[in-house]
Amino acid sequence: MSLSCHTLLCWFHIGLLLGGFCFAGDPSANYELEFSYITASPLGVPQQVIAVNGKFPGPTLNVTTNYNVIVNVKNRLDESLLITWPGIEMRRSSWQDGVLGTNCPIPAKWNWTYRFQVKDQIGSYHYVPSTNFQRAAGGFGGFIITNRKVIQLPFNTPDGDMVITIGDWYTRNHSALRASLDAGKELDMPDGVLINGKGPFKYSSIVPDGINHTTLKVDPGKTYRIRVINVGVSTCLNFRIQSHNLLLAEAEGHYTSQQNYSSFDIHVGQSYSFLVTMDQNASSDYYIVASPRFVNQSDWQQVTGVAILHYSNSKGHASGPLPDPPNDIYDHSFALNQALSIRMNNSASGARPNPQGSFHYGSINVTDTYVLRSVPPLMIDGKRRASFNGISFANPKITPVRLADNHNVKGAYKLDFPKTPANEIPRVDRSIINATYKGFVEIIVQNNDTVVQSFHMDGYSFFVVGMAYGNWTENSRGSYNRWDAISRSTTQVFPGGWTAILVYLDNVGAWNLRTVNLDRWYLGQETYVRIINPEDHDQKTELPVPDNALFCGVLGHLQSSDRIELSIDLGTWEPMDEDMVFLNPTEFHSEEEPNKNHIDSYQRKTGLTEAVQTGIGQLDGINVAIAFMNFQFMGVVWDP
Repeated sequence: MSLSCHTLLCWFHIGLLLGGFCFAGDPSANYELEFSYITASPLGVPQQVIAVNGKFPGPTLNVTTNYNVIVNVKNRLDESLLITWPGIEMRRSSWQDGVLGTNCPIPAKWNWTYRFQVKDQIGSYHYVPSTNFQRAAGGFGGFIITNRKVIQLPFNTPDGDMVITIGDWYTRNHSALRASLDAGKELDMPDGVLINGKGPFKYSSIVPDGINHTTLKVDPGKTYRIRVINVGVSTCLNFRIQSHNLLLAEAEGHYTSQQNYSSFDIHVGQSYSFLVTMDQNASSDYYIVASPRFVNQSDWQQVTGVAILHYSNSKGHASGPLPDPPNDIYDHSFALNQALSIRMNNSASGARPNPQGSFHYGSINVTDTYVLRSVPPLMIDGKRRASFNGISFANPKITPVRLADNHNVKGAYKLDFPKTPANEIPRVDRSIINATYKGFVEIIVQNNDTVVQSFHMDGYSFFVVGMAYGNWTENSRGSYNRWDAISRSTTQVFPGGWTAILVYLDNVGAWNLRTVNLDRWYLGQETYVRIINPEDHDQKTELPVPDNALFCGVLGHLQSSDRIELSIDLGTWEPMDEDMVFLNPTEFHSEEEPNKNHIDSYQRKTGLTEAVQTGIGQLDGINVAIAFMNFQFMGVVWDP
């Protein structure tokens, strides 16, 4: 038998056919999402962006409460990919969460299927890449969970439903931005703000010619539910629609007390629903604006997103100055007071018939308190890093937490994350929080950084009970909202201030706790909360490892050959040596030397000098040899 690879292009990854867990009795929604590079010019400059099914931004996924969601992700990028679903709680299944501490990345050219249930959830969310700084290039889209028909909305059914993504944007591609951070540099000011993936309407001469803008078409007298999601890199944006009130109705899956706002701050990673009535005379179109907050407005003037609201009976184009942003340069209380005004509608039903306020969080005793301190990036081991409590999380080649637990891997992480900021030398480590199942935990994020940050917890919604400038102390608890605090998954923490949350830890798994600001997240400002039910011996509180789980880190050798067999032509699989798939050819001890000699001989015979061949077969009628290389299965065309 002779093996050959005539060109580099004959190498390919073998995508795995995927199984998974389904919840009986509830409907399913199936999606295929292909992530690929396309060339687009959102700010008038051709650049590489990440499209989903050829679209930028990606399509919005629409499901209903309790649906089983099956999403087959096709990675057509040139690097590994993971998709995460901020705010989707993944009940009992952190295996589907899509961050490096819970999932192994999907290699380039592979497919992988997410399977999860949107159990007892409604509201406005999104999906987004979580690795390699890819969010800065796109790959995001809306994710909407609608109410079951038996649950009454706390407002009249809108005449229409729209999703708007907003976010700061760079004309440099994500790999260049990533390289800049790796070199120890700060990111520059963004080049603009996109609204639904498009640049600003030419509202003045400072906007270059040739930029496409977004237009929302509406009918006079109708009311629309407008869901706005900040999918940007690191900039809080103020959202407003010229001459129209924004009636706040929902924040990340929970109905709010309904209040009108003329403009509204939306921090990175946050989602809101507004009810907007088209009650103007339509003498002209109207501006939709997303402009940066907490920056020097004169320096950032060009970093403004502008779209158009077009009435069907409009008599002219939008013109004149943009509606003013909040004038609070010298009044930092404005933004804080707006944040504190977001309160839960306790009488409304959410995903279930019982009122949202039926969980009386304010009367539950706190079982544990964590204070997470964020500071500006600092040098650790010669590299610029970001941290919580002096610990910068180390992600490269990590073995996911619960996979490590299931396979008794030692040293994959440490359960020593400090409960309060420690006066120790900052370090890069894999320290995580060892939390108690069904504990009721207080987490305070103290932001001693110079920028406003968003703070997110996967797997949960938490109650935002307190927020203020200055340093948190135990006396700060006297200001907590213990009655109608909003429950959500992403909250802002103002620079020089703190935010306090309360969360009931009833969702077993390993859950990411992070800043959403992409530069800080990339530099290590995150940890995980590990929650185990020691009495669960029959997997009632945590689902088993999915049968399509990917393996990486020290478990990379478990990417077993039987899954390859499912991916190639039926009946063509001929395993060469089943035992070899469990060997890591890069690590041998002296007593294993005979195996190493065997592998060396095997590699010389096959021509795969850096791999252990595991079998041969056919893919679409083409003869292939399949090998384990660099913790990935790969294939090579061969001549029998």
